Amino acid sequence: MDAFTRFTNQTQGRDRLFRATQYTCMLLRYLLEPKAGKEKVVMKLKELESSVSTGRKWFRLGNVVHAVQATQQSIHATDLVPRLCLTLSNLNRVIYFICDTILWVRSVGLASGINKEKWRMWAARHYYYSLLLSLVRDLYEISLKMEQIAHDRAKKKKSSFQNPPEHSVADEETEWLQSFLLLLFRSLRSHPPLLLDTVKNLGDILNPLNQLGIYKSNAGVIGLGGLISSIAGIIIVAYPQMKLKIR
Repeated sequence: MDAFTRFTNQTQGRDRLFRATQYTCMLLRYLLEPKAGKEKVVMKLKELESSVSTGRKWFRLGNVVHAVQATQQSIHATDLVPRLCLTLSNLNRVIYFICDTILWVRSVGLASGINKEKWRMWAARHYYYSLLLSLVRDLYEISLKMEQIAHDRAKKKKSSFQNPPEHSVADEETEWLQSFLLLLFRSLRSHPPLLLDTVKNLGDILNPLNQLGIYKSNAGVIGLGGLISSIAGIIIVAYPQMKLKIR
């Protein structure tokens, strides 16, 4: 109970819970819409989704400051690739939150002259750039882990005196794929923070891809991706040691 209280006392924790609720409503609404007699349930889910989405905007009002602080931290990363990717990603996130704040101002009626569609597209574009750069960083980290595991395996094989097993032509053709998938699995299994960060970014990127028309998805796919991403985010907030560290 104490852990849950600490989690909900954090702005990010409450936002993750609201986000998970929002995407759960989206997914359930998509699943129930084709079924007869579920009109009232679908309407209630739609209303709840809209209310939760509006509530989340309040939690995100101060995120510009957090994004600026994250940018300042990423500049000091020792590795060039994470430093470049994270800095550019956080800068795009700053612009995204500025656009999101302007959309919030428009939604509450403080500035009715704002072009809602234009700012929404700008927000989606910079959110997409931020996630894409974060995924590049994830792929870089994964490649380093895979390289390290492959190096360790090669050392073990070299130190052993067993004769290598014979392979057929079919085995040789598929060996590279099997080795790659095995290395990928072992790399992610041995580094849960990297797995969570990758899953979170992959789930998040579906929404801007759909908004920008790069890859069209239905509400069910976006809802499922958002829910999985939200669960990963909840774990990261609840257990700070699961956050991918900046090297």
